[in-house]
Amino acid sequence: MGRPEPVPPTAPDRGGAGPARFVLMRQDDNGNRYPVSRHAVRAEAEAEAAMYEARGHKQLYWVETD
Repeated sequence: MGRPEPVPPTAPDRGGAGPARFVLMRQDDNGNRYPVSRHAVRAEAEAEAAMYEARGHKQLYWVETD
């Protein structure tokens, strides 16, 4: 399994939302932790985590502050 793609330091252009403050993290079965994406709004990061969990991904997903 390869390394995950680097996560950009700021959120995509969201009308001047500024730098990303919330990071969606993933932990695999071996305890390795990886950043999945960065968001300026916590609700967006939480929604993405819920989407992965709803698809049946076995890893643990959570949101941290940047």
